[in-house]
Amino acid sequence: METIPTSINSGLGWKSSPLFQQSNCFNFLSSPFKPKPSLTKFTLTCSAASSSSSDPLLVKAARGDPVSRPPAWMMRQAGRYMAIYRKLAEKHPSFRERSETTDLIVEISLQPWKAFRPDGVIIFSDILTPLPAFGIDFDIEDVRGPVIQSPIRSEEGLKVLHPIDFDKLRFVGESLKILQQEVGGDAAVLGFVGAPWTLATYIVEGGTTRTYTNIKSMCHTAPHILRTLLSHLSKAIADYIVFQVESGAHCIQIFDSWGGQLPPHMWELWSKPYIKEIVNLVKKKCPDTPLVLYIKLEMAAFSSVW
Repeated sequence: METIPTSINSGLGWKSSPLFQQSNCFNFLSSPFKPKPSLTKFTLTCSAASSSSSDPLLVKAARGDPVSRPPAWMMRQAGRYMAIYRKLAEKHPSFRERSETTDLIVEISLQPWKAFRPDGVIIFSDILTPLPAFGIDFDIEDVRGPVIQSPIRSEEGLKVLHPIDFDKLRFVGESLKILQQEVGGDAAVLGFVGAPWTLATYIVEGGTTRTYTNIKSMCHTAPHILRTLLSHLSKAIADYIVFQVESGAHCIQIFDSWGGQLPPHMWELWSKPYIKEIVNLVKKKCPDTPLVLYIKLEMAAFSSVW
């Protein structure tokens, strides 16, 4: 497995992919990681973030504690291939119903765990799930996938944005609490979020794209609008991560699914600073919570922990 280029790693203070060996279904956390000691004293911390000898194996390994074996876990929604999931999806064909209904979220999230007992249980959700909570509505169509009817491409469009409203995300918090109770100390409960650049791609393009024409054009023609959008997303996603940790998540994955579509110099400018902002904001409140970054490149996927 190759490592992420040093230019990506060094500025964020994370260790790169020697931590991970990946197969089609599982991630394996292999070598110990020792996070940088915090030099700042914080008064606010996540209630679920304190280190303990009873922490799940995956969390211990991510923090650099001695472990008896490498932990393994399935990527999010990796249970989709399971017959039991396909049968449930036939009964509930709407993806948003499945990913926004507490009982269904819990049932689907536990399907792979009940079958294989991996070291991590990842909440069944989507990176777009929090968008309506800060002003951006979306639909998911069978053929087109995610669709945002009013993409943001102007200063006027930015006016719909507001601080994240967690009342609209109660199903996420409730699901994480139940999952933590269900797995006890036998597995880590993982939440996840989208990175600002990846979310902005959907928001600006109006859905899935193969060309990224509008957002790449915005980098040059309206950089102030894009920076404002990315900054808002950074704050909202940082708050969303803290919400997930307080609700029961032991660890959070950050998906920069479309970060690999940027050349390295553009990733340094348009993605990295906003991921770094999220990390800094989260670490102020949840200094002991491991964060995992996933970047999908053209030929491979890379993961890092910090």
